[in-house]
Amino acid sequence: MIRTSVSSSNLRSVGYDVTTHTLEITFHSGGVYVYDSVPTEVHAGLMSAPSHGRYFDRHIKGRYAFRKGMA
Repeated sequence: MIRTSVSSSNLRSVGYDVTTHTLEITFHSGGVYVYDSVPTEVHAGLMSAPSHGRYFDRHIKGRYAFRKGMA
């Protein structure tokens, strides 16, 4: 999965697989989290949001099943 760097105080990069609807987020803390069943429009919203961290907190965190990934 190709990850795209984002300008955020919390998120370092974002990756998305349109086939499996899997979202990978790497945080500046070093953690990588993989979110399942994330709709394409939610990924698009995250990438186009003026604040990636705020969008993550409001639209992704706590709404999708996730697991700890590998960096």
